[in-house]
Amino acid sequence: MPQPTQKLRLSALIALVVGSMIGGGIFSLPQNMAERADAGAVMIGWAITAVGMLTLAFVFQTLANRKPELNAGVYAYAKAGFGDYMGFSSAWGYWMSAWLGNVGYFVLLFSTLGYFFPVFGQGNTPIAIACASVLLWSVHFLVMRGIKEAAFINQLTTVAKIVPLIMFIVIAAVAFKVDIFTRDFWGRSNPNFGSVMDQVRNMMLVTVFVFIGIEGASVYSARAQKRSDVGRATVIGFLGVLALLVMVNVLSLGIMSQPELATLQNPSLAAVLEHIVGHWGALLISVGLAISLLGALLSWALLCAEILFATARDKTMPAFLTRENANHVPVNALWLTNAMIQIFLLITLFSESTYTSLIYLASSMILVPYLWSAAYAVLLSGRGETYENASAQRTKDLLIGGIALCYAVWLLYAGGMKYVLLSALLYAPGVILFARAKHEQGKPLFTHFEKGIFTCVITGAGLAAYGLYSGLLSL
Repeated sequence: MPQPTQKLRLSALIALVVGSMIGGGIFSLPQNMAERADAGAVMIGWAITAVGMLTLAFVFQTLANRKPELNAGVYAYAKAGFGDYMGFSSAWGYWMSAWLGNVGYFVLLFSTLGYFFPVFGQGNTPIAIACASVLLWSVHFLVMRGIKEAAFINQLTTVAKIVPLIMFIVIAAVAFKVDIFTRDFWGRSNPNFGSVMDQVRNMMLVTVFVFIGIEGASVYSARAQKRSDVGRATVIGFLGVLALLVMVNVLSLGIMSQPELATLQNPSLAAVLEHIVGHWGALLISVGLAISLLGALLSWALLCAEILFATARDKTMPAFLTRENANHVPVNALWLTNAMIQIFLLITLFSESTYTSLIYLASSMILVPYLWSAAYAVLLSGRGETYENASAQRTKDLLIGGIALCYAVWLLYAGGMKYVLLSALLYAPGVILFARAKHEQGKPLFTHFEKGIFTCVITGAGLAAYGLYSGLLSL
């Protein structure tokens, strides 16, 4: 177990939540949203997202307080409520989502540098991948120095990345033009948009990606100085990031028209500020993005390693992932994570994978862990477990959990069948580690219920593989 010197205070937990959520997504938000929806649908989409993600934040807060013995959040809740394979799948999906997001961050970082240095191109040229690899292993060895030390550096980068965003919001608020914002408010003139609800549905995976990390404090619950700080950090971090995201998105729609925003190169926020103040605006946002991505890469390196370590310590993943170094850093989990990132960085040299396709895939992988966490909150309050003599609170938590569960199901629908199948293709290989863990304990691989679930996963993976081979599906 970690030593007392490794315990994280409320400020560090908030920084982990905010640092995890504010990565590259907010800096590409104007283009990502304008490509899929106009102002009216964007407002509706943010309203749905605010309610859905707030209920998820409350779910993580409630579960952290009512089930303090369950550490590592999304994994532990799925296992406690629905069995070993569901717990493993949540941990596996969360882990894959995290490092796929990091691959996307590397591509975006060097795509941003490509604005000033053409040799980096769109972030997937040979020199860009070589530099990204150097940065990857630099972060790796920084994290190896210790969780607490890395968390402190993350706090500094979290503060530094917020400053240019606040500057953008102030400048954009002054330059905001109502006539631009209300022009074609419902996107009726764009034949590719469809109905307002089609626009809302199409923007959902973008909103999921910018909020991935909301569970960051719960993943680190075992290392929190006070257990109550986990829930507080989750809600405080969420509300702060929500305010930044909505203001950045909405104000951009009053600076440039939707068609103009939709054609911008990412990070599109740099082009929006450049449109207002000139070239120094693009430089400011680019520097802010670089700091933001470095902080996010650090946050997610911590979270990736921690989720594998916690799952292995609970014997749901193989025992080799429990190994820590003298600084109490789960070294094997960290090596495995960064090796996968390195492999996928090399793959981007030979594929058409872009930042957008990577974040969509990362978003789809996180949906299952969110779904099982919400389902466990409903199960807990429905049974009345931990709610003795607290019927009013039980009813409230049941309602919040129900809304969060409906939102998680809606996200699966909004993401579309393509990403459900691609997710199944990525979930299927995880059974190798699950089987090894079960073998180490001398236990049967699946229960009857889990066999049915795994059959569905394998079927989806087979369909996805055929779709990729035949060209019906693509990344």
